[in-house]
Parts: sequence; C-alpha cells; structure tokens
Amino acid sequence: MFFEFGLKDIIDIVLVALMLFYIYRLMKESRSLNVFMGILVFVVLWLVVSQVLGMKLLGSIMDKLVSVGVIGLIILFQEDIRKFLYNLGAHQRMRTFRRLFSNADKNRNPEQLKQTIMPIVLSCMSMSKKKVGALIVIQRATPLDDIVATGERINADINQRLIENIFFKNSPLHDGAMVIVGGRIRAAGCILPVSHSLDIPKELGLRHRAALGITHESDCIAIVVSEETGGISVAIRSDFQLRLSAEKLESILTEEMA
Repeated sequence: MFFEFGLKDIIDIVLVALMLFYIYRLMKESRSLNVFMGILVFVVLWLVVSQVLGMKLLGSIMDKLVSVGVIGLIILFQEDIRKFLYNLGAHQRMRTFRRLFSNADKNRNPEQLKQTIMPIVLSCMSMSKKKVGALIVIQRATPLDDIVATGERINADINQRLIENIFFKNSPLHDGAMVIVGGRIRAAGCILPVSHSLDIPKELGLRHRAALGITHESDCIAIVVSEETGGISVAIRSDFQLRLSAEKLESILTEEMA
C-alpha cells in the first residue's frame, strides 16, 4: 500500500539514467567532468536534507541556491547546452526532412552535382600531393551566414585552380576556411568554432578541430587537407573519416550532397 513499483517506475528510472549518462559524456568531452560531479553531489545532498531529513531551514536555503544555480549553469554551459539541443533534434529532423522530400533530391541534375564535386576532389588531391593545408566547408540545410561573415566574400564558381590559389601558402586567405554554398564559393578566410573534444587524436591539428567544431553546430561537410602529412579527412555529423583516397572522397561527397 505504501510503495507500488510498476512498469512506469522502471521506465522513469531508465530515462533518468540515460539522461545522466548523456550529460556525463557531454561534460567529459567539454572537460567539465569535475563540475558535473560537484553538481551531482550537491543535488544528492539537497535531496537528503530537504526530502529525507526534513531540515526546513537548510532545505530552503539550498532550494534558493538550486533555483539561482540553474540560471548560472545555463550561462556557464551555454555552448554545451546548445550542442545538446542541436544533437537532440537537428540531425534527425534534417534526415527526416530529406527522406520526405527525397523525390525532389532525385530531380537534381547528376551532371551539375558532378561539376560541383570534381573540382573539390581534384584540388584536394593536388594539395595533398604538395602538402598544402586546406579547410573546405560545404553548407547543406543549416545556413552558415555567420561563418561567411567572418571571411572575405568571393561568390565565384567552383574552380580547381581558384581553390588551390586560395590555399596557396603565400595567399592571405590560406589560413581560414573556404565556405561553399549552393555550388559556389561564397567566402574564404572564414573563422570556425574549434572543438575541444578529447577524443580527437593528438596528431590532428587545429584545422581538424575547426572542422569538427563546425559539424557540432551544423549539418555541413568539412574537408581537411593536412599540411603536415597531406592526408585528406572529412568531418560529418561530429565524426571524422581519415586518410581518404580520391575515389572515397568523391563517393562520400556524392552520397552526402545528393
């Protein structure tokens, strides 16, 4: 009579456990694990004081701290919260949207798509052989206007020689990212958010972290040519594919952009 434990309670416990595990993993990636553990200890103490021991004065003080602390946590972890909410809905929503309108995607001219992809692939292979560093971001459903605004606007057709000239070592725009929108080079020398994930291999440099960082916040495709090794990598949906050949790069771009 005093305690009923049913299926709904099991589901409740499982959902809370999954939520805590996801938050734990998110805090670990953002190097805020100690903060997460401190918050967890405080919440446990708050529940013990207010619910178990029934200490009204101390419990009310901790209630106020919790209410104010929520606002503080939102400010402190705004980037992590943004990433969490984006991962929760954006990717799945975009995939569903693309499935619903797949017929429209099929009407896209394959020859036009090839004309967009091939100059990118050929320029990446050429820069790879010469060990010229490059970072190319291809916009998909999520607009990148804020990223474009950080660089120099170009608004030119995609061209192999133009891409290679932009990333030439003595070019003033070679250190930033190139942004491609709708089959055109929209801007170059753009600044991208950098990922601080601890899962990124140490041998990967700042370009790779920037590529992963922009895929945390959008559904874009980020291509990296390493200046040290000449290796070609692609970041999509916060995940890397490393050491790609020309055929593999073309296959990934064709599949993701179709």
